[in-house]
Amino acid sequence: MPRPQLDLPGAVHALRSADPSLDRVIAAVGPCTLAPAPCHPYRALFEAIVHQQLSGAAAGTILRRVRATFPPRRFPRPADVLATPQPRLRAAGLSRQKIAAIRDLAARTLDGTVPRLERLRRMEDQEIVERLTAVRGVGRWTVEMLLMFRLGRPDILPIDDLGIRKGFARAFGRRTLPTPAQLLRHGERWRPHRTIASWYLWRVLDAPDDD
Repeated sequence: MPRPQLDLPGAVHALRSADPSLDRVIAAVGPCTLAPAPCHPYRALFEAIVHQQLSGAAAGTILRRVRATFPPRRFPRPADVLATPQPRLRAAGLSRQKIAAIRDLAARTLDGTVPRLERLRRMEDQEIVERLTAVRGVGRWTVEMLLMFRLGRPDILPIDDLGIRKGFARAFGRRTLPTPAQLLRHGERWRPHRTIASWYLWRVLDAPDDD
């Protein structure tokens, strides 16, 4: 059956009641505007792999070149990627490591390891993490971003994300960053709305200082 989806008003109300410090963050940042954009997990992971260790502009340029390699398709199919010689992909700007990763992604999409979106929507969060991190070059953080921003899963807390840790330190007046374990422990009070709490921890870094 479909998994729980985001309830922004309900989540914000619950978080404000559960955590006074997060309540102040929410008041400072304003309404949550998180709006998941669903797409096939193959494409989402393909784009995530290309973006790794690159600026958004550089990754966008490479993606446009990759798409241009496969006319008239709007996006290369897994079979297209596997059939394309490495020099053509290198000419589009992909490194050898990223070519290996997207080829593994293509192969695992064809063999069903990476499921279609309809199937993914029925899976538990942890099952998705385990399935998708089997792909070369795809770590837990990448899958957590897919869960949050593609599937709209309501209870994701990326404890290793530097922005989340910085946001927590600012929101809670800490001079040092929390460890992932500390963040996970504190985040228990935010269940089952940790995705929205995470969004506010990212956004608080853009808010003006009180002083």
